[in-house]
Amino acid sequence: MTDDEMEKSYRSGLPGVLGVIDTAISKIEAVILAMGVLLMALNTVTNVVARFVFGNSIMFSGELNRILIIMITFAGIGYAARHGRHIRMSAIYDALPVGGRRVLMICIALFTALVMFFLLYYSVVYIIDLQSKGRVLPSLGLPVWIIYLWVPMGFLITGIQYLLTAVKNFTSHDVYLSTGVVDGYKDTETEV
Repeated sequence: MTDDEMEKSYRSGLPGVLGVIDTAISKIEAVILAMGVLLMALNTVTNVVARFVFGNSIMFSGELNRILIIMITFAGIGYAARHGRHIRMSAIYDALPVGGRRVLMICIALFTALVMFFLLYYSVVYIIDLQSKGRVLPSLGLPVWIIYLWVPMGFLITGIQYLLTAVKNFTSHDVYLSTGVVDGYKDTETEV
């Protein structure tokens, strides 16, 4: 592995077992996201070719893309949190000294984790309600509740990631946007 490849691969900033778990989840998320996007592209292209060449669409193509969109979306929120890629409104945050930014980041991370766990709870309630109704996807024949299992998993992983970010900020002198991303701006200007 070259130096560039090692810099691009995720390394958790957490010590011990937490770091190993964080890195393992990161790799699983990356595979899920890559496979999901590739499968969606393949499914869509195949469906378009089938429609124009054979005159018929693939019956389950829309349902499969629906499943993949849900999977990508909710696997992606944990990935975005892990890499510090969520949208931030930082006018007040940027005006604070390092200590104030760290305290605010801890509060933000803990509040966001709380919201994710709240949404986790309600997504499980929703899935239980769907399961009780017995609905199935018309083409694939899968119970509808199965395709929504990605939702609570995404909220759980994202909530844990924000908790770990709060822990990282408690134990560090720097301010971290996630367990492996130090707060700061990269120079975006290029030399001419």
